[in-house]
Amino acid sequence: MKAEQVMGAIGMANMTIRPGDTYVAQGVNDLPVVGSNQISALMESACSTAIIEFLDFGETTVTTNLQIQIQGAVGIDHEIHATARCLGLDEGILQFEVEVHQSARLVASGFITRKFVERVSFMARVAAETMVAEKENQVSEKKIASSLNI
Repeated sequence: MKAEQVMGAIGMANMTIRPGDTYVAQGVNDLPVVGSNQISALMESACSTAIIEFLDFGETTVTTNLQIQIQGAVGIDHEIHATARCLGLDEGILQFEVEVHQSARLVASGFITRKFVERVSFMARVAAETMVAEKENQVSEKKIASSLNI
């Protein structure tokens, strides 16, 4: 993929805020407004739609850096829209400018960096890293139990 192919590519995503999308449901605080994790996921979705037509078979992208600023809150049953614009591609790294709006009101904005990965090898690496982490956790738990004479 060449930088000039994706430069300026635009993707969009939208969602209607449900009770489970709020800070209350996520145990963050007692406000029934959309959580920042939902906003960032919507932004990432817009990034993916911006470049999906340029991906090779078996290829995808994953977020490596996310910088967002939340400018407003949105309550349950309201719709929000994310827009992502690809700013460029350098050595397999994509840069996006992202915004989330409720109608014309800006709710959040920021920048997202995503890198290309081959889907199967990426998931194999995730599985291997998970197995290693679980094994290390079991060893640590046994050491703790042994030191406590359990």
